[in-house]
Amino acid sequence: MSQILIAEDEERIASFVAKGLRSAGYAPTAVGTGTEAIDLASTGEFDLLVLDLGLPDQDGFTVLRTIRSLGVAIPVIILTARSSVTDTVAGLEGGADDYMAKPFRFEELLARVRLRLRAESGGAEPTVLTHGDLSLDLRTRRARVHDREVDLSAREFTLAETFLRSPGQVLSREQLLSRVWGYDFDPGSNVVDVYVRYLRKKLGAQRFETVRGMGYRLS
Repeated sequence: MSQILIAEDEERIASFVAKGLRSAGYAPTAVGTGTEAIDLASTGEFDLLVLDLGLPDQDGFTVLRTIRSLGVAIPVIILTARSSVTDTVAGLEGGADDYMAKPFRFEELLARVRLRLRAESGGAEPTVLTHGDLSLDLRTRRARVHDREVDLSAREFTLAETFLRSPGQVLSREQLLSRVWGYDFDPGSNVVDVYVRYLRKKLGAQRFETVRGMGYRLS
């Protein structure tokens, strides 16, 4: 199981990212200062660092320069509210592997985490997800049931992908909201139920099981 270090001082965002990574099969550890990030990244126990630039004791650029000067080769994804070209270039030239601006969708962050970990391991992730007679092509963003192509909106496709990455697992509405709609979601929204209905109509009602009081499961 890949160990991921999250350096983020906003507790809500750190918790959101950690929960999402944990449900995706990773082992996250969240810290709120640059000093803690440097100390833990230097242990060699982590496979990737998600680094916020606006840490309270020292900015992320300083953290990045420090760990690189120590010879720490951990992949780093910068996560920040700063989105200027200057900041992006500075981060990448400073040794970051990727750069994401807030606000962000968790699925995009997760895709970038997978990409960086896959590059480090030299492995390859499947480009087509299948479950029974349902398949999703992640490159072309197309869905098929039997031999019939089904037209899905971008949000429907992301929701279907989330289910296919966790077949048989009960996913709560909160998990689905955070992964598909991002961390600025309204926890009281019924958007998940609406989109599950859309998927049932397009991909088959029997596939998406309601687990009372818990959420939904790809059966």
